[in-house]
Amino acid sequence: MTSIDRYIFRTVFGAFLLVLFNLTAVIWITQILQQIDLITNQGQTILVFLRITSLMVPILMLVIAPIAMVIAISYALTKLNGDSELVVMNAAGIAPRRVFRAVLLVCFIVAIFVAVLSAYLGPMLQRSMAEALTQVRTDFISNIIRPGAFTVFERGLVFHIREKTAENQFRGVLIDDSRDPEERATIIAEYGQIVQRPEGSFLVMRDGNVERHRAKERDPSIVVFDRYAFDLSRLARGPTVSYGLREKYLWELASPAPDDPTAQSLAAQRRAELHDRLYAPLYPLAFGMIAFTILGFPRTTRQSRAISIVAVVVGVAGLRLAGFAGTAMAVKFPPMLIVVYVLVAAAMGFGGYVVWRGIAIDLDEKIDFAGAVRRSAAAMERIAAWFHINLPAEQWLRRLENPE
Repeated sequence: MTSIDRYIFRTVFGAFLLVLFNLTAVIWITQILQQIDLITNQGQTILVFLRITSLMVPILMLVIAPIAMVIAISYALTKLNGDSELVVMNAAGIAPRRVFRAVLLVCFIVAIFVAVLSAYLGPMLQRSMAEALTQVRTDFISNIIRPGAFTVFERGLVFHIREKTAENQFRGVLIDDSRDPEERATIIAEYGQIVQRPEGSFLVMRDGNVERHRAKERDPSIVVFDRYAFDLSRLARGPTVSYGLREKYLWELASPAPDDPTAQSLAAQRRAELHDRLYAPLYPLAFGMIAFTILGFPRTTRQSRAISIVAVVVGVAGLRLAGFAGTAMAVKFPPMLIVVYVLVAAAMGFGGYVVWRGIAIDLDEKIDFAGAVRRSAAAMERIAAWFHINLPAEQWLRRLENPE
């Protein structure tokens, strides 16, 4: 890799990282607001909230990375052309396909990144997030017991804690158990902590006493304890996690297990999801081809690039929307998957042909934007005249062009 290649690669890849992290941060903040109930309703700490919501960051990057790459390529090429560097390279005999080598390397890196995310890392993180959310929502103490309130978990069983000092640690614990009609037990302890053991979950209490009152006896019996364990296994609902198609690894979609009910009952959706994962890494390559085909050729600083940038946005958005639509329609009409592959391959093939042959596509010169505005203004003026409305559009356009 020559110094020119390294310079272009640093410019494009640096812009890609900057755009990727900023876009991901903005969208991540909007997404975590949907999980704010982990703190407000589920009684979890801010550390648990951040640990769970941070798992969605790589998942967001799966969608954002190709878009960030297009923005980075468009910015870098516009900057290089604005500083006349593309013009100097062209004058020095450096062909556009030589400049494209560094851009193509960035496209390959993003494609590999997207492939790893879609095939393995994304499903793994979605599984972890689903398990964490299920664990939080089925946590007995966090969901049922609120500090300062008497909570009836089931008939005859009342819990109360004075305060929650840390995760699964409490002060001022009271348990009133009258489920057995023959005996009523009241447990009071200064400290309590949830402890997980292979045989189950226990609320271990310290520095307290147990008051037992049998129905046939007049006086209760009181036992003072230093340490007492209350079995929560029979009370807490065990977490059940079911994985959807988005949580399946790529090889599980390609060859599902015979006993997998989700894959067997949703065969059409599984096929669409599998192909969506397969052509996801192709989008960065196709997007890079589109951006460089339109913006990668040198122009003078007097030439506008507004139409070209709009064309890049329209081309990339159109191709991605076609992919979304094709995947959705493929559930009922599988040949639509072939259409998506053809569109992506056509974008890559056309872009590669244009870059290799050195064909400059200057949309700003071919599209007379100012002339189109004048013709539209003249048409509006004629339409207004039919309704006897005075609309001197041409006069206003001349005033805008020559304010004096």
